[in-house]
Order: sequence, then structure tokens, then C-alpha cells
Amino acid sequence: MSATVSLLHTGYLGGAVASTVGFIRDGSRLIVTDPGMVRDRALILDPLLALGVRPQDVTDVVFSHHHPDHTLNAALFPAARFHDHWAIYHGDVWEDRDAEGFELSPSVRLIRTPGHSPEDITTLADTADGLVAFTHLWTTATSAGDAYATDLDALHAGRERVLALAALVVPGHGPAFTPTAATPR
Repeated sequence: MSATVSLLHTGYLGGAVASTVGFIRDGSRLIVTDPGMVRDRALILDPLLALGVRPQDVTDVVFSHHHPDHTLNAALFPAARFHDHWAIYHGDVWEDRDAEGFELSPSVRLIRTPGHSPEDITTLADTADGLVAFTHLWTTATSAGDAYATDLDALHAGRERVLALAALVVPGHGPAFTPTAATPR
């Protein structure tokens, strides 16, 4: 339970779209989640620099899924290992591995949570305040469904799985929220 988390950018939907971009620090691991579409790259880089982290210091980037609104700014982190549902990419090396249960660090792991897309994953960070889930199972705290989901049954099953674990949820396009009985399942 040594990880700390920050939101670099809170995403939104509507006339424009931006992903929620997260940051996790666990020892020497400096992890960015979903560095996708934002109005200006400074909206990712400035908060990162305020945390004392330069883009070249980021060790890992995790994509919840491969839609451009969650991946577009990956190249901002030239030294990072990139993680998705089935591999790690670093430089010109493609290392196959399943995301389910993969540990990026002692307090950060990945789980498969399909639904929005068949390849969705969730990043789980154990912090002093409880488990934080960076996920696209919800677009926002109040999203009951997902108009773009490829499998609503899997999405709802993934939500139940995450809600059984998480003290805080960071959705794909909105501010972090604390799950309650009213959280859409």
C-alpha cells in the first residue's frame, strides 16, 4: 500500500472529448494512465512537472483500451514501457503477456475488464487510503450504461468486480468518485 495517485487531467464528454489522465507513483515506478486527447498537451505535462516528474522520467504508461481519446499523447513519454491488454511495448521490443494480474510494481497491478471494448483493462493502485481503480467501466460517476460498449454484460460484471475492491474509482472521462450504493452497476 505504498502507491500515491494524482489526476493530471480530468476528462469530459460532450461537444469535445478528453480522457481522464492519471498518475501513480510507487517507489521508482512513475506511471501515467490513459494519456489521450486533451485540448493542450500542457494540461498533462504541467501537472506532471508540478509533481517533480519530467516526461522522460515516466517509467510506464497504461492504456485502458486503444481508442485514440485514451492513447493519443503516449509519445510524450519516450522512455516508458507501454502496457495494454496483451503486451508490454518498449522501444522496438514487444513482450507478450496477459494483463490479468500483471504487477507493474508492488502496489500496482492490472486486471481485465472488458465491456467498453473487448480489450479493456483496469489499473489498480493500493494506496494508504485504499484501492484506487483507473478504469473505463464508467465514463463518469453517473454513467448507467455505455452507448459504445461492445458487451454490456461484461461491462456490468466488470463494474461489480471493481466495486468489490475499490475505495475510489477514476472513470474514463470524469472526476474520481467514491463508490456508493447509488453507483451504477
